[in-house]
Amino acid sequence: MKRISIIVPAFNERAHLPRTLEAARRAAEHCGLEYELIVPDNGSTDGSQEIARSLGANVLDCPGISIAALRNRGAAVASGDWLAFLDADMEVPIDWLSTWCRVRAEDCADVLGLVHRPPAQAPWYARAWLQRVAAERDRPALLDWLPTANLCLERECFERVGGFDESLHTGEDKDLCLRLSRSGARLLSLPNPTVLNWGFENSWKEWLGKELWRQSGQARLLRKNSASLRTLRFPLLAAGHWLLAALTLLCLALGRPWLAVGLFALGWLPALAMALRFHYNRQRPLLALHLTVLHWLRMHVAGIALFLGLMDLTARRPSRG
Repeated sequence: MKRISIIVPAFNERAHLPRTLEAARRAAEHCGLEYELIVPDNGSTDGSQEIARSLGANVLDCPGISIAALRNRGAAVASGDWLAFLDADMEVPIDWLSTWCRVRAEDCADVLGLVHRPPAQAPWYARAWLQRVAAERDRPALLDWLPTANLCLERECFERVGGFDESLHTGEDKDLCLRLSRSGARLLSLPNPTVLNWGFENSWKEWLGKELWRQSGQARLLRKNSASLRTLRFPLLAAGHWLLAALTLLCLALGRPWLAVGLFALGWLPALAMALRFHYNRQRPLLALHLTVLHWLRMHVAGIALFLGLMDLTARRPSRG
């Protein structure tokens, strides 16, 4: 019988970890899989380690290392034929692993990721941002990368590409999946069943801080991976967005207010295009409006993050709100 190792990296996740581990346990027992829970802990001070042990997890004390290194430490002690990486704030459905077993039995893919959605109590900007991801992955599809918030894969595939790159403080999930894809692994995204994401941002400060942190790895990813339209598209868009903003301010300084207004309006077009890219968003005008605002803000943040990355500086991941 196949055995799966469920790896849940954590840092001060007392509020979410019990829900995450219990849901993973139920999913494994539901499909009759042999399983183990592994929690590589980054030096929690809120009792997360004790909670994880009480729920039957093998806890690894790994303070002060990156999320990529945490996941690798978990994989290093795993005994399963399959690996599942799960963020500590995810609540998987009971048919999570039975879906994975079916994918492997039918030989549909070597890697599986499910769409995650926010709970109803998340603020509008957090709901809209996760609905954006759901819209992008609204049907079963083989993709070149998947987020590792929930990811099931063959252990052999993971070891073949050498695991996560521990030099990356963010973007390590995209880097891993791009290498998996280049190695011949098939990465499948399924919109159903869905995973609940309880790690939503509770404040604008946290949302902006997370985006700055996420985007700050772009420069390193560009250096590491060969340049392509796929990897260059958003960084170039963010740089162009900042150029338009600079021209807008210059026009104001030179007493050309109408030209400044035109440039400012032009700066919203890429955000609007990204918001209306998917049919799901076009059917919901309020969601499209929310996403336009969020994409516009994100491009500003990404421009700052790109500059930091080129200076070999990494933004710090914000604490939860």
